[in-house]
Amino acid sequence: MSKSPRPERPVARHAAFTAREHVLAAWRRVDVTALESAGRNNARPLASLVPGMMAGLGLDRRRDEAEIAKVWNNLMDPRVTAHAQPTGLNKGTLFVSVDSSVWLDEIVRYRRKEILDRLQHSFGRETVKRISFRVG
Repeated sequence: MSKSPRPERPVARHAAFTAREHVLAAWRRVDVTALESAGRNNARPLASLVPGMMAGLGLDRRRDEAEIAKVWNNLMDPRVTAHAQPTGLNKGTLFVSVDSSVWLDEIVRYRRKEILDRLQHSFGRETVKRISFRVG
């Protein structure tokens, strides 16, 4: 008398195979490594992806530029802010536009250190390492 063939049962529908399922897969000579890797959860938390994405798009630098522009008028002497405004930040160098060469000379000679100290105290030494003043 011939036995009717057993219906094939799927090995597993999830990545966590039991010991019994591994033994049966070995006995049947079925390679389940593809099924195990396909069922593995490769998802990563969004919190781990955002910093890399922001760095890749340069959003950290733009955020720092916007913050500096927002607080510039409150941090600095009103006489300085009337003649000098930040225009950009690149690799730790803050670019500041000054409206005349007379004020450029005044700021560079007498106020550069004070301005740099205030910015570094507020934003950190890594954000603002140097300041470049330009007429324009």
